[in-house]
Amino acid sequence: MAKPHWIRLAAIAGATSLLLTACGGSDDGADEVQLADTDCDPPQAQATGNPSTEPLKFGGLLPQTGDLAFLGPPEIAGSELAVQEINDAGGVLGNPVTINQGDSGDTTTNIANQTVDRLLADGVQVIVGAASSGVSLSVIDKVVDAGVLMFSPANTSDQFVCYPDKGLYFRTAPTDVLQAQALVQLIANDGVQRVSVLARNDPYGAGLGRNTERFLQDAGIAEDQIQVIIYDPNAQSFNAELDEIAQFDPDGIAVIGFDESKRIITRMSEIGIGPQDKNVYGTDGNMGNALGEGMDAGILEGMKGTAPQSPMSSDFEQRVRAAGAASGLNLADLQYSAEAYDAVIISALAAEAAGSTNGPDIASEVNGITSGGEACASFAECRDLIAAGEDVDYNGVTGDLEFAPAGEPGVGSYGVLEFGPANALLPVEDYIVVGD
Repeated sequence: MAKPHWIRLAAIAGATSLLLTACGGSDDGADEVQLADTDCDPPQAQATGNPSTEPLKFGGLLPQTGDLAFLGPPEIAGSELAVQEINDAGGVLGNPVTINQGDSGDTTTNIANQTVDRLLADGVQVIVGAASSGVSLSVIDKVVDAGVLMFSPANTSDQFVCYPDKGLYFRTAPTDVLQAQALVQLIANDGVQRVSVLARNDPYGAGLGRNTERFLQDAGIAEDQIQVIIYDPNAQSFNAELDEIAQFDPDGIAVIGFDESKRIITRMSEIGIGPQDKNVYGTDGNMGNALGEGMDAGILEGMKGTAPQSPMSSDFEQRVRAAGAASGLNLADLQYSAEAYDAVIISALAAEAAGSTNGPDIASEVNGITSGGEACASFAECRDLIAAGEDVDYNGVTGDLEFAPAGEPGVGSYGVLEFGPANALLPVEDYIVVGD
């Protein structure tokens, strides 16, 4: 694999103080999801003063079914690997840790609520998930009201920055304010000057779509050269939206969706605006090898996109693939496996620092684990420093995390992904880093 070429850019605009109001409703008559105000002092967890040394239990709330099911196997494998390596190093506070995996489904089902109920009844102190921002928003109140820490490896909606989560919500994935900047950089690098953005109407799609619109304008593309269409992901057909795009005749089209992207891109190709005809871009919700399954040969060739990703060491890749094989998982992609791994490791180290496995006690230490101390890169190394009375700065598989007060990375690294002629992703060689 070629060595990655790092593309660094300053933020096109500030990644905070953003308040955008939706411009009308979506075509299906539902109100368009609005972007959130990210100018706030995020809530911070406080130690309980009543530490517990009960064994640390993790619960998995990751997609085994639904429109993000392709993200489940790598996330589950990453979390299982972390638990295995923590236990190999002696566990947390002298006890083995466990993880009870459960399905998150998607927003069309009640699976996530059922899984959360089961995990809370099991006494978990940390829930890893969900992958979908919409799913997380549907259960976050129940989780944090129970005093349980919620740690997503893949939520990117900016609605979580100021969410009243009692300081119990964290994520290893950077916000879509940053991904929008990376996507715009990719589009600009291709010389595109007239852009259509087609985004699903949920906290992920509408948020990323409207942020992309904003940064396209900041990058110098005139407002009348940008078309944004927010669509109903459960619609029977996307023909009307795609006909609008064909009439607009853009140089580039960004498709911000999940599994429904298969039907969208198939129709785009039929009417001459697919990846063979235009610059077509995706994002982390659809830029996986699962997108090409069952599609006509070569239909995705040339489609590019972004997804939160850092250069992955061959050692970690081998370890997570072995963990996946041991669990009977098919790892067609490794997307968000590193983020899931780091979420578990950070939580375990925070419990060590707190001397407690209570959810709020763990949460009170999470941000400090990722910054301001002595650099370390594994659970065992960081745990030993904590035992020696040192502050630690865990630099994980996903890189130098440096959590902001909202409990999320302050820097976003995005792989530049591209589909080859076999509808499979080519090896990643370039990365876009924003927010530093």
